[in-house]
Amino acid sequence: MAPSKKAGKKVTPASKKSAGQGKVAKADWKEGFKKKQVGVSDMTLLTTISNEGVNENLQKRWTNGEIYTYIGAVLISVNPFRDLGIYGEETLQRYRGKNRLEVPPHVFGIAESAYYNMNAYHENQCVIISGESGAGKTEAAKRIMQYIAVVSGGQDSSIQEIKDMVLATNPLLESFGCAKTLRNNNSSRHGKYLEIMFNGVGEPVGAQITNYLLEKSRVVGQIENERNFHIFYQFTKGASDEQRELFGLQGPEAYAYTSLSNCLEVSDIDDVKDYHDTITAMGVIGLTPDEQNEIFKMLAIILWLGNVQFEEKDDGNSSITDTGVTDFVGYLMEADAALVQKVLTSRVVETSKGGRRGSIYDVPLNPAQATSGRDALAKAIYNNLFEWIVSRINVSMKTRSAHAQIIGILDIFGFEIFEDNSFEQLCINYVNEKLQQIFIELTLKTEQEEYVREQIKWNPIKYFNNKIVCDLIEERRPPGIFAALNDACATAHADPAAADNSFVQRTAMLSSNAHFEARGSQFLVRHYAGDVMYNVAGMTDKNKDSLIKDLLDLVGSSGNTFLQTLFPDRPDPNSKKRPPTAGDRIKQSAGALVDNLMKAQPSYIRTIKPNQNRSSSEYDVKAILHQIKYLGLQENIRVRRAGFAYRNTFEKMVERFYLLSPHTSYAGEYTWTGDSKSGCEQILKDTGIAKDEWQMGVTKAFIKNPETLFALETMRDRYWHNMAARIQRAFRNYMRYKHECARRIQRFWKNNKEGIVYAQIRDYGHQILAGRKERRRFSLLSYRRFMGDYLDLNGKSSLGEELAGACNIGGESVTFSSRIQLLVSKLGRSSKPSPRFIVVTEKAVHILIVSVRDGQTQYNLERRIALSTIKSIALSNLRDDWLTLNVNASEEGDPLISCYFKTELVSNLVKLTRSTANVVIGPTIEYSKKKDKMAQIKFIKDETVAKDDLYKSHAVHVASGEPQNSVSRPPARRKPGVVRPITQGKLLKAGGPSDKPKPRSVPKPKPVAQPLPGRNSTTVASKPAIKPSLAPTSTAGQRPPPAPPRNVALPPARPEPPTYRAKFAFEGQEGEMCLKKDDIVELVEKDENGWWLVKMDGVEGWAPNNYLELVPPKVVSAPPPPPRSRPAPAPTPKISLTPVVADASSKPVSVFPGLQPSNGSATPWKKPPTVDTTPASSRPSSAIGSKPPPPVAAKPKPPVIPVKPSVSAKGSAKPPIPTAPRPPAASTSRPSAFSKPATAVGQVDLAAALAKRAQRIADSG
Repeated sequence: MAPSKKAGKKVTPASKKSAGQGKVAKADWKEGFKKKQVGVSDMTLLTTISNEGVNENLQKRWTNGEIYTYIGAVLISVNPFRDLGIYGEETLQRYRGKNRLEVPPHVFGIAESAYYNMNAYHENQCVIISGESGAGKTEAAKRIMQYIAVVSGGQDSSIQEIKDMVLATNPLLESFGCAKTLRNNNSSRHGKYLEIMFNGVGEPVGAQITNYLLEKSRVVGQIENERNFHIFYQFTKGASDEQRELFGLQGPEAYAYTSLSNCLEVSDIDDVKDYHDTITAMGVIGLTPDEQNEIFKMLAIILWLGNVQFEEKDDGNSSITDTGVTDFVGYLMEADAALVQKVLTSRVVETSKGGRRGSIYDVPLNPAQATSGRDALAKAIYNNLFEWIVSRINVSMKTRSAHAQIIGILDIFGFEIFEDNSFEQLCINYVNEKLQQIFIELTLKTEQEEYVREQIKWNPIKYFNNKIVCDLIEERRPPGIFAALNDACATAHADPAAADNSFVQRTAMLSSNAHFEARGSQFLVRHYAGDVMYNVAGMTDKNKDSLIKDLLDLVGSSGNTFLQTLFPDRPDPNSKKRPPTAGDRIKQSAGALVDNLMKAQPSYIRTIKPNQNRSSSEYDVKAILHQIKYLGLQENIRVRRAGFAYRNTFEKMVERFYLLSPHTSYAGEYTWTGDSKSGCEQILKDTGIAKDEWQMGVTKAFIKNPETLFALETMRDRYWHNMAARIQRAFRNYMRYKHECARRIQRFWKNNKEGIVYAQIRDYGHQILAGRKERRRFSLLSYRRFMGDYLDLNGKSSLGEELAGACNIGGESVTFSSRIQLLVSKLGRSSKPSPRFIVVTEKAVHILIVSVRDGQTQYNLERRIALSTIKSIALSNLRDDWLTLNVNASEEGDPLISCYFKTELVSNLVKLTRSTANVVIGPTIEYSKKKDKMAQIKFIKDETVAKDDLYKSHAVHVASGEPQNSVSRPPARRKPGVVRPITQGKLLKAGGPSDKPKPRSVPKPKPVAQPLPGRNSTTVASKPAIKPSLAPTSTAGQRPPPAPPRNVALPPARPEPPTYRAKFAFEGQEGEMCLKKDDIVELVEKDENGWWLVKMDGVEGWAPNNYLELVPPKVVSAPPPPPRSRPAPAPTPKISLTPVVADASSKPVSVFPGLQPSNGSATPWKKPPTVDTTPASSRPSSAIGSKPPPPVAAKPKPPVIPVKPSVSAKGSAKPPIPTAPRPPAASTSRPSAFSKPATAVGQVDLAAALAKRAQRIADSG
């Protein structure tokens, strides 16, 4: 039997030994060709647990091409920087359906484990990939998506479409979100959390991407030998001629944003090919040509904005060096070119006095300020464009149907330490601290706390908990780094330098934290991955992350609908509420990410970068030891070796494995009557697992080694196989019994019915002969049957096929075929019988001759006689086999043939001719030898002829036969036999009608099925017990019931269900209630996630609670009391209690819309398929978490993009494409950001904007 899922390694049965002598197994020569294992594949088996021992094992395996290693269920991946050919279809199929112990470590093993656990345990899964930049995180995420797309099945076109879209997101988001850095040629400059939604059978039905912290500062500047985002080089190199004409596009060397870092080409990147791959991916995602055109127009705007250069005038203010560039930018933006120049070189300032508006001034900007404003606009356009693309992808991948579980894949930027670290590195490293905290919480801290809580015997392991570092950055009280940044921005918001100084002063309060150290204009944070020195300069300005009002007004004045779509929310100048800063948003996003990950079962991939030079042969021991240390691999190994690999609640353990014990199951039913803990313990005992392999906690069972769990899964799979085999065996025995009975019936029926039919055919032959011809003895045998087709032409035998082909009968049915002798006339010689074949069909008689030519036998049609030409059939009155077919005067004459089955042939011809052919029987046969030449054959009795007959000189000598009035012999009487019972098969018992009845043994009582722990009972409602006191009897001596009191308190009226009024209109999706303003709905169910089940006009649906307000209940006056008259007591009727039995055939009643019936058919902790709640926004909202309230999404569905107008909104014609060369590297107008390392501003969700929009809609409603 092939190893099934989670079956572990198959146990080879021990070979039988001869009695008294043991034999040594012969060595297998194939062992010499198997790949030897280098090091250990699971580092929990290391003899020495130390960082050096871990490094030595990883180095051995990496040098030998083994880049994957396990620590329990955690996969360690060391980047090989080369193609090892280990991701092909053959490799993928090798991991399909296998547990991780059956195959070597691989990223496919992690993907298979997550997919299997999701289907088997109905729990959401997530794969957390962490490591340094360039360690292989993006590649690992792509391979996981590749594996899931292959194994998840599904033949539906929509399911295949979802798979194609998920895979197409890789090249698309890599083009817009990845760039070449000093450490990695394809470095992710953003974080991505992909959630794939699956239906109940494991088929993908939708997906959602959440985007984190795009490094938008890379758009306007990169350090030496780094590049901008890939898409800029793909676009400028691979654009079509039409695009170049439309957008004035030139090569990447012509633009400041792509050329000033002096890195236009990368050795292993083909920008033109990648551009076409990006276009293909856009088509798969569903981006229309108009949408693609608008995306590339935004890229052209950004490139041309970078070429807007400023020069300093005599008064210190800035002016644009080449206004042709701004004219072309205005043309692309469909805005007034003069307004573009004004916005880039001046700023509108409004003064206020005493809370009232004052004067408005146009303040000119110096070149540095103008350059900063230009870069801010370019960064904002690209950032919002990236957000729109992610949102558009989510719209395309929206779930097609209800989903049951989710697999999330987290591919996020790695820990960064540069020479010059600023706000971007602080945000990136903060997110990595949060991920490390999850790892610690789930693998170290939570595990040890659970052992204490469950009272498990356990040796504590010391580890570093980085929560103190996370609190240092994110806490409000006492204020952390983000809080200090916000305070500095609020107190000195006008001057960035003053705000930086204020931040430096506030960081002095953090010096009490051992992981923080203030050093003047810098500060040091001791992260889990190492100490990082951050520069304060510019941090507060980056934290504000706001676009000035003039630039937003420029976008608002644009005639380009798509550009305005990218900026849906603009700050309210009258609002006194501080807008959220970049630090606030990254903290909120990181918190939402942690919440989503904590709601799923995690799998970990820890990536390690072997060197900084992307070399496939260099192994930097010092750098890897540092990574091993801060990843905590040593502590992970210790916890894994000392702890328990698997734990689950008693109820789930019983539900999963109760079949393995005869004490807890019978015929697939759960029969244990005790509690779930004792049932779980009984199962583990009955399966023969050693006591030191498991422990019983307070609420959970703990299993030490994964091999034990795999053994349980193997036994569970084997149970189903055994049960299936038993069912098959019983069914085979039933079918065998059934077939044997059928054969006996058929045999009896054939021996009788067919005998009658054949007897009728033979009787017909006797009737045709009419007692006029002597018979051969063998033709009168009782078992003689008229088979007809003796040459098996209808059965397609080899001879039959050749004869049929020679006759060319096609699809005609053959009614008779046989071998015959044909009397052939020879010139100058007497006639002589010659062998032939005769074939009779429903239309004609065919006579065939066989000949041998060149050693090969050939069959040829000699004569074809149509049945309509046969006038009569002539036979003799003796027992010979000769007959002739008298046909209408034919040139060939009448055929005279000898056939053993003459009676059957004559009967067949008479039947086919519908008795038009007469049967002539006499002492001679007259036939036409040739046309108009008659001949006669005489028949002479000659007892000397021993067998058959003898033809010679127109005379046939034949011995005497049976009398002419003879008929077929009656069938022989069968010997009476004993009816044999059918006892074939193991499950059929011996016995029969002749056996004496045996006393029946008393069967064992069948155990009563019990509901599984945690499930509702499925048994039929039992009859209620009737208490004696409830059945009163009327006796003479019994006192009458007392009269009721005068003032009887009426039972309280049934409270009316609470009703709510809709405050706003709400357009619901499937399963949601569509509301109009002031609609009144009835509350059915409240849920903690903010959604309530309401009812209106008999229809139930979900609605957000913040859209509803309570309608005050009406005051109902109490009814008047009953009259005080005292009625005479009526005689008490006898109460007959009739027990009510539940109808087992009735359909289950749904007690909660969307959930399974409460009849025990579904496990309560398994989540039912939910209605799609995938938002169209790319913001961090997860389908794993609770359903969010439905304010308008941050990124609406992209509108239909109008065709590009040939004339701008302001009516000016297309300006000439600027031909000015790119600014020289030494120009004074070069942005200052180019001289510093690339910086990225944190990017998170637009939570505040969403809330503001919802409030604005509420106010307008």
